[in-house]
Amino acid sequence: MPSAVSEIPAAEPEIAAAHYAAKLAFETDCSDVRAAFAAGNADFVLLDVRSPVLFAQSHVPGAINLPHGKMTAHRMSEWARDMLFVVYCAGPHCNGADKAAFRLAKLGLRAKLMIGGMTGWADEGFAFETETIAAE
Repeated sequence: MPSAVSEIPAAEPEIAAAHYAAKLAFETDCSDVRAAFAAGNADFVLLDVRSPVLFAQSHVPGAINLPHGKMTAHRMSEWARDMLFVVYCAGPHCNGADKAAFRLAKLGLRAKLMIGGMTGWADEGFAFETETIAAE
């Protein structure tokens, strides 16, 4: 009798590869974001979509505070149309980053979700900044 794990067969490798490639097109993780900043290779804009008050208290180094409600075509026009935006919020219990990614996509912009958000960053043991770098 098969285990609960193998009761439903795993996907064929080609199908699995397509699935995970599609998933990775929508998300990145805290470690990859940190590594890109550490290497000076951040080819994306990191957006903290929480409130300015929460951002001022603590945020991921290199992030810009821009709540999803302030993501307008005019506001986003300061960046190149082909810029990649990485968005995060409080953590897995918060859908603010999903709303931000949705809004960016509706504006015709590319976005990825930083999975885990602030919670994931803390879980990795990475340091936060506390200075205010809020966008107007």
